[in-house]
Amino acid sequence: MSTLKEFHYSADFPCTVKELYDYHSRPGALERLLPPWDGSEVIRKEGSIAPGGKVLMHLKFGPFTIPWEARHIAETTGVMFRDIQHKGPFATFSHTHRFSSTAHGSRLDDSITFALPAQKYLPAIAEKQVQKMLGRIFSHREHVLRADLKLHSKYSRKPLRILISGASGVLGSALIPLLTTGGHQVWTLVRREPSPGKHEIFWDPQNSTLNPADIPEIDAVIHLAGEYIGVGRWSEAQQRRVVESRILGTELLAQTVAALPVPPRVFLSASAVGYYGNCHDTIIDEGQPAGDDFVSSVCKVWEKSTWPVRDAGIRTVYMRFGVGLTPRGGALQRLLVSRAIGFIRYFGSGEQYVSWMSVYDMVAAMLHCLVTEEVSGAVNIVAPNPVTNQELMATLARVVHRPLLVPIPAKMLQILHGQMANEIVLSGCRASAQKLIDTGFEFRHPDLETALRVLLGKTVAPADHFNQL
Repeated sequence: MSTLKEFHYSADFPCTVKELYDYHSRPGALERLLPPWDGSEVIRKEGSIAPGGKVLMHLKFGPFTIPWEARHIAETTGVMFRDIQHKGPFATFSHTHRFSSTAHGSRLDDSITFALPAQKYLPAIAEKQVQKMLGRIFSHREHVLRADLKLHSKYSRKPLRILISGASGVLGSALIPLLTTGGHQVWTLVRREPSPGKHEIFWDPQNSTLNPADIPEIDAVIHLAGEYIGVGRWSEAQQRRVVESRILGTELLAQTVAALPVPPRVFLSASAVGYYGNCHDTIIDEGQPAGDDFVSSVCKVWEKSTWPVRDAGIRTVYMRFGVGLTPRGGALQRLLVSRAIGFIRYFGSGEQYVSWMSVYDMVAAMLHCLVTEEVSGAVNIVAPNPVTNQELMATLARVVHRPLLVPIPAKMLQILHGQMANEIVLSGCRASAQKLIDTGFEFRHPDLETALRVLLGKTVAPADHFNQL
């Protein structure tokens, strides 16, 4: 009996074969389709999906990180491509992607042949675990791919040239693969020596350094850079860094872009629903004035720093982000640290509202704001169904099948984290998503449980899509 095992997964999509194939052949496709829950990441890529292309990844198996090098060995443009493991955890691994037309669109057939090290000596459950893992991964890939293709058919008909700051952050890392799989070109601002052959431009906001001659003709700017605000006890020095990182970078970028010979048509700048301060259970739209705490003041001056582009007649959007949910960073990653034993039942009263959004919807909303002409000024980048802190923790525990532990009193959080606890953890904002909805945005994950199940790989792979031999 052969030690080689097979896994097959098929899915139909309402698009042309060319659209389906182009998505996979563009930069960012692999990063976009990686499951977010296991921590695996692309370290380096050389070439494309054509023969000779290489990918170096770090695969996560529990607490272990295992290097994986894949090489592309065959391609028939528009029909198939194949990659194999060159170095990695399998004894052998070959993955063939086949594309074909159907009566209503196109089909992608994924076929994997693999063998485990010393497979004939392993119990049958080892292979079953691999099959189960692949089923989860490819079910997730189908979910992302289906929604991305629909999104690009709506927003990416005309490729854009886009400049991005904060590209290495959690949001930037998720945004760029979405843009590039849609055919958009991306340039990034970096604070180190730009890498040869990449679309990187040096800048240094602390020293007001950004050479306009380094910036090509662009259609849009997405400004995400700014020091993270939601961790640790705030010192005066840290508060100063938080403010300066936003004002200096935003002013430099806005002034430089506004003065370009051919300025971009749109400038998106990050902000946060913290602009409104603690609003308790009141539903808040973009017309609400700024609050009176530190976070509110930061958001207010952050948005004001974009005025040079607004005054130059460039459509300007202040993206007031809620809590972005992804296990790869931010609030959700920190909450998952305790998953082995369970989750805190709630923080403080537990009644404070959390305006959340899945990272997939968050980056899709940025693309929506980028190309939708009627979107300007402030817009809440949040899901349509905010929840209380208590509901958030209960839903997370239910999805992960872990118990709820004791709550943490507000006083303890205030002792540990001071002002940060009051303004971030214990403060509530019930932000409205109506402006996004009214301008035509469609949510992938409008409710919290759906979002968490997708992000954490807790959905059930449809049995009719895959089989094992």
